[in-house]
Amino acid sequence: MKIFELAGFKFKRSKGDHLIYTKPGISRPIIIPKYKEIPVFVTKNNLRAAGINKP
Repeated sequence: MKIFELAGFKFKRSKGDHLIYTKPGISRPIIIPKYKEIPVFVTKNNLRAAGINKP
């Protein structure tokens, strides 16, 4: 979650067990589940949707 905030995303709301972050200019919101361990594919999909690449 912190990496999305550093990239300019703002917490918009919480629905059930998910956190929703948005950023102007990015059409798709980033949805992060509030699981104890987040699956790798969820993290990778959110990074790709946010336009964040590996260094």
